[in-house]
Formats: sequence, structure tokens, C-alpha cells
Amino acid sequence: MKYYLIAGEASGDLHASNLMKAIKSLDRDAEFRFWGGDLMAEVGGTQVKHYRETAYMGIWDVFINLHNIRKNFKECEKDLLQYQPDIFIPVDYGGFNLRMAKYAHQNGIETHYYIPPKVWAWNTKRVKKIKAYINHAYVILPFEETFLKKYGIDVNYSGSPVVDAIYNRKNRDESFESFIKRNSLDNRPKVALLAGSRKSEIKHNLPDMIKMVEKFPKFQFVIAAAPSFSAEDYKPYTENRDVYSVFDQTYELLQQAEAALVTSGTATLETALLNCPQIVTYKMWGGWLTDFVAKKVLLKVPFISLVNLILEKESVKELFQKSFSLELLESELRKLLNDTPRRKEMLNDYKQLQLRMGKQGASEKTAKMILEQSGIIIEKHKH
Repeated sequence: MKYYLIAGEASGDLHASNLMKAIKSLDRDAEFRFWGGDLMAEVGGTQVKHYRETAYMGIWDVFINLHNIRKNFKECEKDLLQYQPDIFIPVDYGGFNLRMAKYAHQNGIETHYYIPPKVWAWNTKRVKKIKAYINHAYVILPFEETFLKKYGIDVNYSGSPVVDAIYNRKNRDESFESFIKRNSLDNRPKVALLAGSRKSEIKHNLPDMIKMVEKFPKFQFVIAAAPSFSAEDYKPYTENRDVYSVFDQTYELLQQAEAALVTSGTATLETALLNCPQIVTYKMWGGWLTDFVAKKVLLKVPFISLVNLILEKESVKELFQKSFSLELLESELRKLLNDTPRRKEMLNDYKQLQLRMGKQGASEKTAKMILEQSGIIIEKHKH
């Protein structure tokens, strides 16, 4: 069978790559063509374009790149039609993938959306598009299934791929001593900095994170560098500062860190599942105007982090746009770097989160559902 996948950022690349592996274990003739990242490329198939060329964030970033965005749509439509896959699998990346799902539907290509847009959070109107253009949806949060079924969408909760990724992570039993030796770090306790996987996220969030370095000299601050960037990309922020970077080792860093400063997204959930206390800090272009539009017009939920949404309370502190200040960031971080009631409370909340997320196996469940929904006979490899 021929599969066409589109992932537009680091987390989508991770989840799509695990899904591809699971599909290969069930369909020995699987052929992949995709827009994605390095992890998908490692699984195999033909990569059309890397997500670093297609990722834009925020109103201004999208506006100034409208020409490139239109060009990407045209290129993807042409490529999808020429390839004629048996199954089209968009992965997350709602703005781009919903349009591609419409195009696939118009051309008779069966579409299975893995991690569809978070319509429960904002822009509920997109529910109609999901119902109109998608044959089946697979969600990674239990409450999403309930929400989408109310609109008559063919949907299943297939578990969380984040749980899979963390369970299967490299160096899961590594000691602190081994980690710092392997990365030439000193023996101070670590604070992890997760500033996002897009240039605009790093630009707006990393500088303020790094300002905490001088406030906590007894700790070593380490950036979990995004796989789509190089050391040169971080140099303007880290030069002549006591801050370091590790590449392709986000999980290894988080499992050793005392705390983390995290830009909202999947990273907040990953940080929690690795039992690392965190503060969510999210700034983007637009200042008070973006804050007003996000909180009053777009967002339909009380929190911006997945941790708080799943737990249905503010377990981790969220410093979003105008609620952010360096003084507050320093104050909250001090509470997490000592044996305080705040730290203990957060770690207890993490235990409840892990129970709600369930066990690993999401990628395999999703792959099996896709093939069953498509009427494909499943024949596992014999070992």
C-alpha cells in the first residue's frame, strides 16, 4: 500500500515516524512519501520537503510568508495527486493539513487524520471541515473523542504517542554522571530550557529564559536544542553566556534536570511525563494585542498547556504574553528548585496525569485501526 503523510513540526515528525514504523510491521508492502523531518526519513520512504521549510507561527509570521505558504500548498497538491496514495495521513499541523485533506477528499483519496486540529480549544467551526473531508480521525487525548463524536465524526481515541515515545526513549536508565560526561557538562544540577521548534518561538522566548542564568549561578542551564536547528542558530543567544546546548537529547536532559522552562505545546506533556517540574512560558509577536485576541476571541479553554488541560486545573504555572514577567519567572523557578510544597504538589499531580494518559502502544493501535478502517488484510511479519 502507498501512504502519503504530512507533519509540519518536530512533535509531528516524532509521532508520524512511530506510526510509520507500526504500519510497516503490519503492512510489509508499505511505501511512504512524506513532508516531515529527520525521524520520518530514518524510517524510510521519499521525503518531499523538510518541516523547517514550512513552519510558520503567529499572525505576522504567516502574513509575511503568504507567498511561500501558497507555493507550498500548490507543490503539495501536485505531488499528492501525482503519487496517488492508497491512504493519505495528515499528522497534526491543522492549518496546512486541513486544506490538504479537502484537496485529497475532492480527488477521491481516502484520508485518515492522526491528531486532528484542537477544535475544542479554538475555532470550533473547523469541526465541519473535519466531518466533511476526513474519513476517520484518531485522537490522542480521551476527551477529544467525546467532543468530536458529538458532531458525528468517525473518531477513536488510540492512546497517546507521547507515552510511547517516552517509554521507548534512548538512555532511559542513564545516570546523571554519565549524561554530563557524555555532553561535557559540569556537575551542577541542571535547568532545562525548551524554547520551541520554530525560529519565531526561539526568538520570542529563549532570551528571557536565558536571563534566569545569572539569577541561579549554582545551576547549569542547558538548552534542549530543536533538531531542525544548528549550533549557529543558537549562537546569537548563547554567546558569552553560561548556557549550553544538547541536540537530539530532550528526553535525556529532562530526566536529569531539576526543573524546566518550557514553551507551550507537546513539550509540556513530555516534561510532565518525565517527572520534571516546569514553568510554561509563552510569548509571541503582538504583545497585548495577541494576548487579547488569543484569550478573548480564539481560545475556548482555560489553559494553554496540555498538562493543565488534562488535569483540569492549573498544576503548572502558565506565563502567557502579558502575564509574563522576569520577576514572576524567577519567583516561580525558585519554588521548583527547592524541596518546597509547590514542587511536591506538582510531582503528585504528575502521578495523576500518568494514570489518565494510560500505557504505551498508541502507534500500534492507530496503525491497526487505519488498516482495519481501510479494509486492508493485516498480516504481521513472522519472526
